[in-house]
Amino acid sequence: MTVTPLQLIGARRTIQGWPSGTARDSEDALNFCALTGIRPMVETFPLEQAAAAYDRMLSGKARCRVVLTME
Repeated sequence: MTVTPLQLIGARRTIQGWPSGTARDSEDALNFCALTGIRPMVETFPLEQAAAAYDRMLSGKARCRVVLTME
């Protein structure tokens, strides 16, 4: 992805990232979740409602992960 500083400054936008660690970190987190019963919170939408799911996510109304399903 190529972005110039003027594109960011002119639109008052930012670019952010998040270091997710190593593959071992992810494996440790998944093992911890399995051992302690931690489950994700998800809102599911059928694939046909992908646009509604996307709108919900962008509006900030989604309180957890939005997941598309093929029913």
